[in-house]
Order: sequence, then C-alpha cells, then structure tokens
Amino acid sequence: MIKFEKLPYPILIAGHIVITIFMIALPLLVKVFFYAAIIYFVLRLFTSADKNQEVILACAYITCLEVFLKMNGGLLFYEMIKYMVIVFMLAGILLRGFSLKSIPFVFYLLLLVPSIVIASQNIPISESLRKAVAFNLSGPVTLGVVAMYCFQRRITTTRLDEILKLCVGPIVMLAFYLFVVTPDIRDVVTNTASNFAASGGYGPNQVATALGIGMFICFIRFLRIKNTWINVLDIVLFLGMTYRGWITFSRGGVLTAFLMIGAVIFTLFFLKRSEFRFSFLPKLGVIGLGLVMAWGYTSLATSGLIDKRYANEDAAGRAKEDLSTGRAELISIELEAFLENPIAGIGAGQVKHYRAKKDGIVAASHNETSRLLSEHGSIGILSLLVLIFTPLIFRLSHKGNVYFYAFLIFWIATINHSAMRIAAPAFFYGMALLYVVKPKVKKKGIPIEKTPDFAPA
Repeated sequence: MIKFEKLPYPILIAGHIVITIFMIALPLLVKVFFYAAIIYFVLRLFTSADKNQEVILACAYITCLEVFLKMNGGLLFYEMIKYMVIVFMLAGILLRGFSLKSIPFVFYLLLLVPSIVIASQNIPISESLRKAVAFNLSGPVTLGVVAMYCFQRRITTTRLDEILKLCVGPIVMLAFYLFVVTPDIRDVVTNTASNFAASGGYGPNQVATALGIGMFICFIRFLRIKNTWINVLDIVLFLGMTYRGWITFSRGGVLTAFLMIGAVIFTLFFLKRSEFRFSFLPKLGVIGLGLVMAWGYTSLATSGLIDKRYANEDAAGRAKEDLSTGRAELISIELEAFLENPIAGIGAGQVKHYRAKKDGIVAASHNETSRLLSEHGSIGILSLLVLIFTPLIFRLSHKGNVYFYAFLIFWIATINHSAMRIAAPAFFYGMALLYVVKPKVKKKGIPIEKTPDFAPA
C-alpha cells in the first residue's frame, strides 16, 4: 500500500492542489475524498506492523482536514471528526494497549461525569440532554482519549516529521480553496470585524486556526530542512497561509501560530549546539523579510484595515475599549455562574441557558477555561490542573520532543480563543505527550532492535 507521507514533498503538495481543483469543479468529491481517506487509514491500521504510528498518522491527517470538510459540507454531522479521532485512538488502545502511566487522564475523564449528572437535573424540558452533553463534552472527551493513547508512547523524530509533513497537504487544500473561491478582498473587507467572506463563508476563527497549524509546520520545515527547492516551497506556503490567515481578520489562530514558532525557536536555540543556532540566522532573516513584504501587501489589499485590526481599532481608527471583541462580558457571566455554583458547576452545556436567563444573551465566549469553571465548578479547576501539570512533569525527564512547548501552547491558546469546536487542540495536546526518540542507525550485519511502545519506567 502506498504510504503518502513518504512521497516527495512537491508531489504531495501538487497532488492535494489537483484534488482540490477537482473538488471545486465537482463538490460531491469532497465527501468521496473524505470517506476514501478513512478507508485508506483503516486498511493501513490493520495491515501495518506498527499500529501505533498509523493511528497517530490517521488522526493527524483528518484533524487538519476538518475545517476544509466543514466548509464544504463533507461531514455527516458537525462533531464527526472528533468522533473519528476517538474511534481511531480506541482502536489503537485495543490493538496495542495504553500505558498505566496515563492514569491521570483516566482520572480527568472521570472528572467530567459529575457535570453530566448536574446537567440532567437542570436542563430545560425542551432541550435534549444527549445533544447538550455530546456537543459540549465531545472536545474534552476527545482530549482525554488522545492523551491516554499518546502519553509516553514512543515515536522517532523521523516518523514525527513525516506525520507533520503529511499534515501540510489538507491545509494546502484549504488555503488553495480560499485563494480560488473567495471574492476580491477589496470588495469584501469594509471593516475590522472577522470576515466570513474572506474565510470561504465559514467561521474565520476556525479557518485562521487551521491556517495557523499550516504556518507552523511550514516554518519548522523551512528552518530544519537543508534543501533549497524544498525551502522555497515551504516559504511560499508559509507566506501564503499567513496572508490568508491575516485576511480572515481573526487574530487568535495567527497569533497562536507565531507563539508556537517562537516556542520552537527558543527550544532549538537552547537545545542545539552553537553552530546549529548560527545556521538558523539567515533563514530567520528571510522569513522576517518575507513577513514584512506580506504584511505590506495585506495592508494595501485591505486598504489599511488589517493594521487597524491588529492595533485594536475600528474602521474609523478609533481604539476599541474591549480587546476581546465582546467576549470579556460573556466570560464574566460564566465566572458568575462559577461563583454561584463553585463545587460542581451548573452542568455540561448549561451555560448558554444561564446566560440567556441572566441578560438575554445567547452567544458563546469561545473560552474553554471559563466554560470549565461555570459548568464543572471546582472539579473543572482540578481537571485543568491535571491537563497542565501532567505534561510539564513528563517534560522534566523526557526532552526529546522539540515541539513540546509549541504543541502545548497551541492547546492552551486555542481553547481560550476558539474553545474546542474543532479536534485540533485535543489532538495536538496529545502530540506534546509523545516520547520522541532519535531513530536507531542500522549497522552492517546488526539488525535494528524493535522500538518499544512506551517510554521506559
């Protein structure tokens, strides 16, 4: 069976662009492509000797494909990718087990149960308990299952880089689609609010988040790979995705990408030898120059509105009082719910009803932390502490994953500006928990020892 992650990078990118062209011409192919991808990964899972990495590869690909699929109606239901990630991870657990060291995440999943009990007592008669719980807990449950599977599971640096390489494909599909189908930017950008038209008619926050993942991966590939033509391709993709991320006018995903990039630069500079650090400088200079030029073009294309957006100004140049674009008020209401119900919260999915009763606002804060507090109470605080400190303690003795801080930053930043509407924060949180090792060099006449599933005790 063809392993697409091992194809030459230009062919991988070109293939995804060609597929996107066919999808634009015949939208039905979006669903065909998705189900074909699922069948392909299932076949690989059950025919491959190394099922651990097949599970991670499958989940990585469909996670990065999610926003494109939602934008084009390629899913049976809104939360489908999260459920597919859970299914793949559970299949991996059944086939290869999970480490007993991941017990903190079993405990985390159990901490979600009280919110279901509370919700069953408070939910309005007209509301479906199953739908409310499923929608609001699908993200946290996905995170827990992914963390259970990934925690201290071994993977080589080479394999991890191959997985990230494959992830570029679906994000290139998204970026190319946006370049082709969205109207002229000058026609649709008239203010500094998040722009649905420039985001392919879908949520700008989620589109910017997906593009931010692509920005990060293309950046680290540009920084670490020593091949001029591949570097040119990656810098073009990086700047193209950055431009499309900027013109969504949704800042969270783009700023998160730059935070991840900063984390990797910091990690590499402190872990690698001095001459390796010095070799980065010319490439960082190229990226810096490219970003300045891209920002200048974006500013011209948006008639300077992008400058005002990132300066927190309206179209007239007046400073906005609320940097959070109205979310601060929504978060404050969720904190009120926590103070009124500090032990177990008001129940899963109940904050929207609480908010509607409080002041008639039916809107989401997009902040998973404040939602955890309001709906789970002090139990939510405990679950958050488990999620923060477990990987940090793990990092003290396992420093092989140079992307650890970047993945962790992506999770915490994304859930605080976009909640867990997509599977990406849950999946990349799990990627931070992998035990990354250097591949063993095959010596003549000496076979390579099979890599164990988990980190040593």
